[in-house]
Amino acid sequence: MGDQAEGTVGNILEQESLKWVFVGGKGGVGKTTCSSILSILLSAVRSSVLIISTDPAHNLSDAFQQRFTKTPTLVNGFSNLYAMEVDPTVEHDDVGASDGMDSLVSELAGAIPGIDEAMSFAEMLKFAICPDGGLFGCHLCQLVQTMDYSVIVFDTAPTGHTLRLLQFPSVLEKGLAKMMSLKNKFGGLFNQMTRMFGMGEDFGDDAILGRLEGMKDVIEQVNKQFKDPDMTTFVCVCIPEFLSLYETERLVQELTKFEIDTHNIIINQVIFDDEDVESKLLKARMKMQQKYLDQFYMLYDDFNITKLPLLPQEVTGVEALNSFSSHFTTPYQPLSSRVNRVERLERKVAALKFQLLEAEEELERLKEA
Repeated sequence: MGDQAEGTVGNILEQESLKWVFVGGKGGVGKTTCSSILSILLSAVRSSVLIISTDPAHNLSDAFQQRFTKTPTLVNGFSNLYAMEVDPTVEHDDVGASDGMDSLVSELAGAIPGIDEAMSFAEMLKFAICPDGGLFGCHLCQLVQTMDYSVIVFDTAPTGHTLRLLQFPSVLEKGLAKMMSLKNKFGGLFNQMTRMFGMGEDFGDDAILGRLEGMKDVIEQVNKQFKDPDMTTFVCVCIPEFLSLYETERLVQELTKFEIDTHNIIINQVIFDDEDVESKLLKARMKMQQKYLDQFYMLYDDFNITKLPLLPQEVTGVEALNSFSSHFTTPYQPLSSRVNRVERLERKVAALKFQLLEAEEELERLKEA
């Protein structure tokens, strides 16, 4: 498969300062499997790990073969690994009382374009810094105030959703600053309107400003952490095909523009020359993959590139995830590189003899019929 230097995710496991690990890429490349295995590996070297799915079409439950909800749940077989799936719907219980400003937020939020990304970002705020008067009120954070996760892994949605999610801190920070700058201009008018309609003090400009200032402080802290390479990194997952290569290149460029660190690429579903392949289809696929693998190594020569083999079965369940995790820390060695030429030829001769025997038996059956 070429002479490229093999990489692993060992650098992520060794970086003790990491707080946020995002795993993303094109749809269908194995992001959930990779993020699940990363969280398992991190749980062996960290005191506590939380993996969050921010994809509206959740797969974490399928990967671990265990039901997860919007509440952090201990993964079966682990004492320090928790998982949760972000619910993109905003319920009354999540935003506080059924009246006042919290009710207004609840009613309007469901109609906002990009609410999936917004709720995912709200979950990040819950696990970051939580001053009084946060996004939906500090009571949202009661669940996690007593649970200290040393690192949080995000199983993200496909690239487009993820890029919008990562833009949220900067966009909200700028938007809130603009809203606060308009307070002096429209604050008096807004107060008069709320009194006229009998809305009460919950909707006064001071109450709203207090909420906005609290939200802005949290968002600034999260934005700062996102741009700190010691605290945040993004792992790109792809497969050796043109569209995935293109999407990965776009993703890396956007992450660089957002000042978010990324120095790991996982190339999944690689066909290795484990045997002397006779199938024309497999030979064609291997040749195609090698062309794009060469391009990956040429474009990202300073990245840690981990190649994972294509398996004949799905990787689901803790046992399968644990078994496959060895390829994340030790470069996969195809059989062709582990045996000498004589052994390979002997295996080929044995396989051909077996095929010949089967053909002869089939021929005899046809003659008798």
